[in-house]
Amino acid sequence: MTTDPSAGPAVAITNAEEALAELLAGNKRFVSGRPEHGHRVSAAAAASGRQQPHAVVLGCIDSRVPLEAIFDQTFGSICVVRSGAHVVDRAVLGSVGFAVTELGVPLIMVLGHKRCGAVASTVAALRAGEIPAGDIGYLVDEIAPAVRGVGVDDPEAPEKAMRAHVGRTVRRLNAVDVVADAVASGRVAAVGAVYDLDTGLVELLP
Repeated sequence: MTTDPSAGPAVAITNAEEALAELLAGNKRFVSGRPEHGHRVSAAAAASGRQQPHAVVLGCIDSRVPLEAIFDQTFGSICVVRSGAHVVDRAVLGSVGFAVTELGVPLIMVLGHKRCGAVASTVAALRAGEIPAGDIGYLVDEIAPAVRGVGVDDPEAPEKAMRAHVGRTVRRLNAVDVVADAVASGRVAAVGAVYDLDTGLVELLP
């Protein structure tokens, strides 16, 4: 008997360890060129009645990092939240909180990526002493602590700050009451990771 690759997991994933294993297994399928899931209308229809996602993934808006694709996940498998350099605001916090409390996801992943333009722009702005005005300036202000933490003048500041910013975002999500309670109870885990634009591989951060 063959399994329809457009369908979701046969058994619902309800804990963080299995959810993380599924994401990493999907990333291996993606990197190897043997994905199981595609964006087929049959898969969309199959998942239209109800959803039981096993993760919420917070990532960057970068067009080179389509989250469902790089984890080889089908419709209904993961909730995706994206902003420039995965910067957190009230809408993002509320969205992650909703995924945890209402949809019951057992895993939160914050995914940064190499050569992040938002992080590189923040490094350049801090080095020049010229912070952009308006909402773009808000992104810079939110990323700036990670840049200052690794050293604005460090030659590897963009890469180091990107990783530090992932860690800061994970800690900020962990401080949200509903997330903190779920993590404390062992029902939810929050992890940070980095996507390599050249290889397609996802690396978990310690």
